[in-house]
Amino acid sequence: MPFPGPVQQWIGARSRLFIPSLICDGGGAKTAPMLIASTEQLAAFCKSLTGVEFITIDTEFMRERTYWPRLCLVQLAGPEKAVAVDPLADGMDLSPLYGLLADEGILKVFHAARQDIEIFFNQTGKIPAPLFDTQIAAMVCGFGDAVSYETLCAKLARAKIDKSSRFTDWGRRPLAARQMEYAISDVTHLRVVYLKLKEQLEKSGRAEWMREEMAVLTDPATYKMEPQEAWKRLRLRGPVKPSLFPFVRELAAWRETEAQRLDVPRNRVIKDETLMEIAHHAPRSAAELSRIRGLPQSFAEGRQGRAVLEVLARAASMPLVSDLAAESERKKRKVPAAALELLKVLLKKTSEEHGVAARLIASSGDLERLAAEDNPDIPALQGWRRKLFGETALALKRGEIAIAVRNGQVIIKKD
Repeated sequence: MPFPGPVQQWIGARSRLFIPSLICDGGGAKTAPMLIASTEQLAAFCKSLTGVEFITIDTEFMRERTYWPRLCLVQLAGPEKAVAVDPLADGMDLSPLYGLLADEGILKVFHAARQDIEIFFNQTGKIPAPLFDTQIAAMVCGFGDAVSYETLCAKLARAKIDKSSRFTDWGRRPLAARQMEYAISDVTHLRVVYLKLKEQLEKSGRAEWMREEMAVLTDPATYKMEPQEAWKRLRLRGPVKPSLFPFVRELAAWRETEAQRLDVPRNRVIKDETLMEIAHHAPRSAAELSRIRGLPQSFAEGRQGRAVLEVLARAASMPLVSDLAAESERKKRKVPAAALELLKVLLKKTSEEHGVAARLIASSGDLERLAAEDNPDIPALQGWRRKLFGETALALKRGEIAIAVRNGQVIIKKD
């Protein structure tokens, strides 16, 4: 999508728009930040954005006590105006907003978009498209790992963000003026950040890299909470015996479904460590279940306890779970320490040489599997990552190249 004119000219002509405590109407008059609290106001604002090239979006939500995030505020900015939308206002219908997010002619710009998109996906079953995530773009452009919005604002928009309202209660009404200013600044400065990152991507020829990264964010599978896949979120400290796999998978699936039903965090139902204890001991009665550390007797003797015992009885007759077995085998496999360290050096060199965040190129898990396996199925060996790092990493493992130091610099020597 082309820029709406040269970046510096565009920013300079509209510099008055990026003051977080002020919003400019179409005639340039300055007013206080606008809080949209009715469906009619929301529909009018969304209609005013028809035909714009991009909008910036952010959300404020609460989820410490719930499974599903509770949407408390949506911030929107177009080229001329920025507003906050109150989803908690009486009678508020967010359909006009959802229509705007579905308009494929308008680019939606977020920072660290995953949780924002998860909220919209859970409410509508659709992912806003097309998308641009400035945090990912910044990593592609060499700003470091998981760069913060505040850092990008300081470096690219020359703006300082007041973070004092970041962890306030966004569900409480009325919202304070400071909260509103903080919320609006999350989308006003984002316009400048987006334009400058877009320019850097085009100059560096990495726009295609960015499109590859957006494919993950726009995949519905990224946001679906499938109970049968819930075991993958468990924090397993080590390999699990194959005989435990069915119990682990079924217990995790039950916990996920129960957390969704009650709308509480997973660990409010059963903590990870307690779940693994239950799987290990596989109790057959309420009395045996009550002896599991971390489970109150009321749980063991109540409805949830009976449900857990039914899950365990069902799991006892199930075959082994191949995915869990493969994951456990990978955990058992000893990672060659020396090879891992060489790959870390190569990754750091690649990151510095090309100005791309190391974490974006390869995760620690990628490196461990690359050190231990011949040709693992990992992101570091796919797409632009394979060209930038993966092929060289494989050549290093095969002994076709070597890493050396010359004049204080790490260099690659061909065998």
